Amino acid sequence: MSGAGPQPRSPLRARAFRLYLASRFCSAAAMTLLRAAIAWHVFALSRSAFALGLVGLVQFVPAVSLALVGGAVADTYDRRRVMLCAQQVPLACGLVLWAATARGAATLPLLYGIVLLAAIASAFDNPSRAALLPTLVPRAVFPRAVTIAATNQALAFTTGPAACGLVIAAAGIATVYLVHAALVAGSLAALVFLRAPGHDGPRQALGLRAIREALHFLRRRQEVLGCMVLDMLAVIFGGAAALLPIYATDILHVGPRGYGLLTSSLELGALASSFALTLLPPIRRAGRALLVAVAVYGLATVVFGLSRWFPLSVLAYMTVGMADQVSVVMRGTIIQLATPDALRGRVSGVNMIFIGASNQLGAVESGFVAALTSAPFSVVSGGIGCLAVLALVAWRLPRLRRYRVDWGEVA
Repeated sequence: MSGAGPQPRSPLRARAFRLYLASRFCSAAAMTLLRAAIAWHVFALSRSAFALGLVGLVQFVPAVSLALVGGAVADTYDRRRVMLCAQQVPLACGLVLWAATARGAATLPLLYGIVLLAAIASAFDNPSRAALLPTLVPRAVFPRAVTIAATNQALAFTTGPAACGLVIAAAGIATVYLVHAALVAGSLAALVFLRAPGHDGPRQALGLRAIREALHFLRRRQEVLGCMVLDMLAVIFGGAAALLPIYATDILHVGPRGYGLLTSSLELGALASSFALTLLPPIRRAGRALLVAVAVYGLATVVFGLSRWFPLSVLAYMTVGMADQVSVVMRGTIIQLATPDALRGRVSGVNMIFIGASNQLGAVESGFVAALTSAPFSVVSGGIGCLAVLALVAWRLPRLRRYRVDWGEVA
């Protein structure tokens, strides 16, 4: 990352990295498409904010209970094979939902059951995927690889919800589930041709001792743990994704096409932020950048919650995505570079717990508060809560606030 001397070669020259990006794009687009489709389907069947909140709760349980196990599996077995096995589950889920919906047999229990199965599969797929990335490119270009991977992911996250809204409007919800299955099949095809190096050093035996080793490592690296804690608490309070069907239907009155644009605007903002990070020099004062990004995230969430004008709502939610993407890149670089390869799966598993807790508990919190009060109150109060958490973390974790990425760390 130094500005002096010849620049390292692009990570895109590595065939394995390109196949990784293709697989990740397909799987991420499939995941966000399925998430948006199920949220729309649940609300269409129930007309209930409480039912939307339950979707987050169902996703949260496996994220917390199995992510550490999934991380240990990633450090014990071939990570590519773990991903190949795990993605068979969402492929089957998409086909089942397509068949059931086409016959008019889709019910809330079926939708919740599919959400649970997909979340279990993700608990094994995500740690292996995160731990695999640093092995595909030279260490000197890894920060650039993280930014490219984040851009690729943001593009996929934009594509999924936008496609969901368009397909619902054009062909119905059943067709969305068929598109989901096709995307997962594309991800599997890319993984079949990907050849990745094995683990650096000896493999860790699967067991409780392996999990304790990862937790001990995190206790010694407070800046890494601090990134995870800040992200979790900020998104729990500031997340509004679970309430987007209510905003699109009852508040902004924009229908399924507007819902698709609204849900994808977060990722459009993330994509714009990723492109900017790709063109700009890598951020050195990562701790301060992370705190500023979370502040923007909270403020933009408040604006979104108060808005009744669709263009302003889209702009505010894009700003939320831009701020969140800066956080994603900062956390990804710090966590992966600070962690030895033998521990990456387990540390990634812990990170997935925090991410899962933030996304799913955020959905539960916003859905339940909206059920007791209103959707705008839930979103606005959540944004204010995010800002309060930021102030507390910045005060209590000065090592995170002062954290800098040294150029020599990635050389």
